[in-house]
Amino acid sequence: MKKKSSEPRVDPDRDTMRKEYDFSEAVRGITATRYAQGTNVVVIDPEVLDVFPDSSAVNEALRALAPVLRRQREKVSVK
Repeated sequence: MKKKSSEPRVDPDRDTMRKEYDFSEAVRGITATRYAQGTNVVVIDPEVLDVFPDSSAVNEALRALAPVLRRQREKVSVK
């Protein structure tokens, strides 16, 4: 026999927006393009967090590695 949930079910069509939030003048997607242009999210594995504790450490390592990767890419494209 299935147990009945003790929590009441919430109607998904019920309006739960608070009255103080007024989006009547909002424009959908107005900042989406700007956000997409300037955002790159990368998830760092927990096993390397001691080496890369913040975004500065990651960027520093990538800047050091970038010239090597660019040279390697140039060699492959020349062949």
